[in-house]
Amino acid sequence: MADLTITAANVVAQGNAVIEHGRAGATLTAGQMVYKEAATGKFKPADNDSATAEVRAVYGMALHASLDGQPLAVAKSGSDVAMGAILTAGVEYYLSGTAGGIAPRADVTTGDDPIRVGMAKSTTVLNLDFADPNVTL
Repeated sequence: MADLTITAANVVAQGNAVIEHGRAGATLTAGQMVYKEAATGKFKPADNDSATAEVRAVYGMALHASLDGQPLAVAKSGSDVAMGAILTAGVEYYLSGTAGGIAPRADVTTGDDPIRVGMAKSTTVLNLDFADPNVTL
């Protein structure tokens, strides 16, 4: 399998979404998983195989495209987000080794940290529920 193919235009926070507004620290697209850089407070793509713990710490999902320094809305854990991707209901999804990406559990491999980003509630909606066991495979 591979990372989810997300149609950015279809990424939409649902009614229960907890949204934080801030600034992007890199070029981001809708549906990418982000961390919040402590030094700047900016959002950047999270990555499960980064050597830096901060980069592996999922903070939320970018809800729209943004460039470095521009405003960004981020959905936080507990939010439901229509993904613009084909999901399998009841399946857990994980942070990918590709910065910002989301992948099925089977794609998390040696050298990666298995960081759950959520579970599919349907074929189109992902419930964000972050969990990092702080383990490297």
